[in-house]
Amino acid sequence: MVSLEEYMETAYEPDCDFVDGCLEERNLGTWGHGRLQLKIGGYFLTHYEPQGMRTATDVRIRVTPNRVRIPDLCVYLTDPEEEVPSTPPFLCIEILSPEDRMSRVEVRINDFLAMGVNTVWVIDPETRQAYTATAAEGLREVKTGVLRTESPVIEMPLAEVF
Repeated sequence: MVSLEEYMETAYEPDCDFVDGCLEERNLGTWGHGRLQLKIGGYFLTHYEPQGMRTATDVRIRVTPNRVRIPDLCVYLTDPEEEVPSTPPFLCIEILSPEDRMSRVEVRINDFLAMGVNTVWVIDPETRQAYTATAAEGLREVKTGVLRTESPVIEMPLAEVF
């Protein structure tokens, strides 16, 4: 058990989520995961930063008073005003690692959606499958080859990042 204050004052390598007083390791560190994270970040920097959207990787986000999650990438429509935001990003992106179990990823997705995140994308670099989740529609596989959000519309063709 770790207090929230201790977690917030500590740098972990690699960084981990804080869930109800417990530290949860995040699966990352593979070549495929890192390359895909970089390509997606570059895509957003090129296509959406000029419109004022802000993208970051591996940012601690306070999803509830007792939970801090770290999405692989997050997109805000404007700069968040906090170093550890407690306001929801518009979009969170999770990149699966070979060790990830979908049941554990779904808990993360639900935390983001409950916080008020509009959309969560989940991308598997190994199978090249992609999923989108919203509070209204739940989690579903994307078969069109284009990940998309609504209001505002953000589109990312998977072919551009794979």
